[in-house]
Amino acid sequence: MADSRTGFADYQFEIYLRGLQDQVPPFTTDLSALEEVARDRMGPQPYGYVAGAAGTGATARANRAAFDGHRLVPRMLRDATDRDLRTTVLGSELAAPVLLAPIGVQTVVHPDGELATARAAQATGIPMVLSTASSHTIEEAARANGDGQRWFQLYWPHDDEVTASILARARAAGYTTLVVTLDTWQLAWRPRDLDQAYLPFIRGNGVAIPLSDPVFRARLDRPAEEDPQAAALQWLPIFSGKAHTWDELGFLREHWDGPIVLKGIVHPQDARRAVAAGMDGVLVSNHGGRQVDGAVAALDALVDVVAAVGDETEVLFDSGVRSGADVVKALALGARAVLLGRPYVYGLALGGADGVQHVVRSLLADLDLTMGLVGCTRVAEIGPDLLHRPAPTAGGSRR
Repeated sequence: MADSRTGFADYQFEIYLRGLQDQVPPFTTDLSALEEVARDRMGPQPYGYVAGAAGTGATARANRAAFDGHRLVPRMLRDATDRDLRTTVLGSELAAPVLLAPIGVQTVVHPDGELATARAAQATGIPMVLSTASSHTIEEAARANGDGQRWFQLYWPHDDEVTASILARARAAGYTTLVVTLDTWQLAWRPRDLDQAYLPFIRGNGVAIPLSDPVFRARLDRPAEEDPQAAALQWLPIFSGKAHTWDELGFLREHWDGPIVLKGIVHPQDARRAVAAGMDGVLVSNHGGRQVDGAVAALDALVDVVAAVGDETEVLFDSGVRSGADVVKALALGARAVLLGRPYVYGLALGGADGVQHVVRSLLADLDLTMGLVGCTRVAEIGPDLLHRPAPTAGGSRR
């Protein structure tokens, strides 16, 4: 793991020095180009599932347009040679303000799936957030992650006993923070998946956690090993198709003694309700454009959420991050940390754990260099003064 005080940027020189032996990186260091590079390796169904968005894709495009609409204003003659990317999020020190977002069914792009991601996260010193829709169990991912920092993402089941069992397993396996996804209680209209009639869950992918859970297994008529598809189909209506409500959050607090973050918050009034409910943080996210077509760009929503609750809770961010400059922009707008999504999955498809590690090291090096070049030595120095007044963004919102 790189020393965050001496510079993740060392990866830049590592690459250049390898060039003296005619070695080049295994694949591109441009995270915005990874999707095209990985497309053929992944196959049409997995590629469509990872890259796809809701409806026309307008929200996914708005996410990128919002980043492009904000411009950094570098400062000169500041001694930013030595930088420290460490920060504190929800009481834990992170080597950098970056985490790996929860993404499920990772074995559809690489046989090691979440285990490879867990190993890469540990090697780079970046926390991973394990999805409820993992292709491996809570415990298997924890073992692969070793002494790494790990959070758990919950797709909230409509079975209190199953929910309590899953949460207890996650805590016992060393997951410190709970991230509750609110925006995917049912699947959106996703043309890329629909056109190929492709839903991984009913094919037995992404259901390792419930199928290994003793409480859920007790609900089955036959052991999951004998009829995994029937078990998967019995799981679907428990975690999908019905929304939860604000007055149910107390149940999660009763069964989780660590920080709780609500993911999918884009409206400032919802952020206020999260604070009133005693939640420890909100994650501003539109699910990478996968859930509501024509929705507000996540970066635009971040501005409004921070204005509403920024001093009262910790605000995290995801959706559309593709570069170190993107991370700096999100931090400048008030995010405490940023979650990286699709790019590391493309890295997983291209090179397993090594591929994920290459993507993460590339992002961290880019972030480290960008911080120095805009004149910042600490994460705390990144603020709105580094941004030019943003231009209007297609699909964005300015309330």
